[in-house]
Amino acid sequence: MKTLIIGGGPAGMLAGIKSAEEGNSVTIIEKNASFGKKLLITGKGRCNITSSLDISEFINNTPGNGKFLYSAFKNFTNKDIVNILKEEGLEVKQERGNRIFPTTDKAIDVLNALIKRIEKLKINIKLKSRVNKIIVKQNKAVGIIYNEKEEIYGDKIIIATGGKSYPTTGSTGDGYKIAKELGHTINQIKPSLVPLEIYQKSECKTMQGLSLRNVGVKIIDLEEKKLIYEDFGEMLFTHFGVSGPVVISSSAHLVRYKNIKELIKNRKILLSIDLKPALTEEKLNDRILRDFKEIKNKQVKNSLDKLLPQKIIPVILDKLIIDKNKKVNEITKEERQKIVEILKNFNLQISGFRPIEEAIITAGGISTKEINPKTMESKIVKNLYFAGEIIDVDAYTGGFNLQIAYSTGYTAGGSE
Repeated sequence: MKTLIIGGGPAGMLAGIKSAEEGNSVTIIEKNASFGKKLLITGKGRCNITSSLDISEFINNTPGNGKFLYSAFKNFTNKDIVNILKEEGLEVKQERGNRIFPTTDKAIDVLNALIKRIEKLKINIKLKSRVNKIIVKQNKAVGIIYNEKEEIYGDKIIIATGGKSYPTTGSTGDGYKIAKELGHTINQIKPSLVPLEIYQKSECKTMQGLSLRNVGVKIIDLEEKKLIYEDFGEMLFTHFGVSGPVVISSSAHLVRYKNIKELIKNRKILLSIDLKPALTEEKLNDRILRDFKEIKNKQVKNSLDKLLPQKIIPVILDKLIIDKNKKVNEITKEERQKIVEILKNFNLQISGFRPIEEAIITAGGISTKEINPKTMESKIVKNLYFAGEIIDVDAYTGGFNLQIAYSTGYTAGGSE
């Protein structure tokens, strides 16, 4: 059997590896000059390969149609990808949050290990080759037209072209157009795992570049007084709003939340930051009281240095609406309580998502209703398969999205 794969990312590479291991002739067609361009920037260039959680937990970490992936995750697990890398000489390590990284901390080593396996299996590679169309005869995918006029024929075609996030890596949504022409439904494309914009831009600009570690974050629907998301970890202030791990994870919840556009428009989505989650309000009050006793003759604007980073202090003081030149020993009990309240509930209003070009992954894509979950074959065109981010599935950060790519690719590559 001859397998043709469009896309040389993790999903395409795993599809090729599985199909070749079954004795098929495999060709991978990639429009870039090399494979795995997006893989190289994952995990800040270190590549968060997968998660060490039990594979059964992966569906719980996939808010975007996770149940569709049950068979794929079973077919190819986190242990399976680690074994392939180890067989090619790359060891891995576990870090906080069950994240698995290469011991070398280099994404290029993960890519090279997969390419090594591809070379061993003598998989044909066509680089700098843009696919224009799938050739269909009697409702069967039989070939590909690429570079405008070149034709190549096969028994099975797998589309693994990725989504629309990070277009500089080649993820420009080509596969959506090709699939739509074949009659597939493309569910709305949205950014996921993306920084958030804030209405209080001037406050964020004041704090631009400030990274906060070990903060508590809540996102609340003010209309229904409902907690949408809660986490603890690291975040970053930017000129447009907020970013960092806890913020980016929260976007995966928000992007699929009902009426999110309307709620954001009406300023009904609140980001509440607990700057001192390790302290109760009472203990924080005691701490401030102790600090104030030591510096009772200082002005308020110079009183919070021990407690907070310098960049956030002016914003806190503005929220207090008190005279910054007032002396600490003139602060009333009510004003001190207000400081406690602001530090425990530093509130901002979310005004939107950053563009899809800045998103780590794409939410939306080929409707899962039109794909056989056991094989990844199209229910519309025979011998046509999908793998990876082009499918309408998306997960939280932590290696889950890469595992989706491996598992769906492997499943598509191995199906008859």
